Amino acid sequence: MATDSPHLIDWSAGAPPEAVLAVIDPDTAVIEVTLHGSWDRRLSWLARTVLDKCLAEHPTGLIVDLHRLNDPRAVSAPLWLTLCAQGAAMQPPIAIGVCLPAPTPLARRLRRLGARDWLVMYASVQQARAAFAHRRPLIDRMHLALPPDPAAATLARRLVSDACRGWELPHLSERARLVASELVVNAAEHAGTDIEVVVSSRGEGTTAALHLAVFDGNPALPQVRDPVAGPLGPSLTDRGLGLRIVGAAASAWGALPARGGKLVWAILRNRPEEWQ
Repeated sequence: MATDSPHLIDWSAGAPPEAVLAVIDPDTAVIEVTLHGSWDRRLSWLARTVLDKCLAEHPTGLIVDLHRLNDPRAVSAPLWLTLCAQGAAMQPPIAIGVCLPAPTPLARRLRRLGARDWLVMYASVQQARAAFAHRRPLIDRMHLALPPDPAAATLARRLVSDACRGWELPHLSERARLVASELVVNAAEHAGTDIEVVVSSRGEGTTAALHLAVFDGNPALPQVRDPVAGPLGPSLTDRGLGLRIVGAAASAWGALPARGGKLVWAILRNRPEEWQ
């Protein structure tokens, strides 16, 4: 993939009047997406862009809040049907809940299209959260709390090694250790808060992947920067440049705002040469 990730989501400069906002819960790995404004081409493009980024993170669940969406002609209905189909097709499947008032034209159209059989609608975000809270968590999931110390990267690498060995993913171990180290060092140096690392297994067989998530308490999302040539050549020691290592090693990576900070994630899948 390109070194500058296409999966970064940021509106820290201030949300526009019509926007699509996404926040991930680091404890449950459920993303909540909220739409604001009238449905038009611009909002449609924003919604598709953000939802694609959210699916790339492969969360355990996705809650879409449409209470603030103005769509009197229910034009957006095909997007929510497609979103649920995409989530159901992923391995493991992503649970998706759409929150909107029952009397709205959009809710009525979705029911007419038969969405109630497989697109789960909730009257409120609170109802969706309660339903998702009872879902069975990922079995193959390892968690580690770390101090804001660059030396904590050693413990993160050890966790990744244990995970790859236990889940029979030795071909991912080297790259995963590198990515985990970079993400933890970045969090320690630039956030200066407690760090949480979550490693989980996604899929199985030749499609098996390793998902890394690093949470810290600084809401500022990472920025990928270009190397600056110095007397000894380009350096990767400046802030943000180490993320190019993550981009080169991971199959996909990105960042999401989270309650109380941010979450930076990476997915590592097998490469053909790793099975030879």
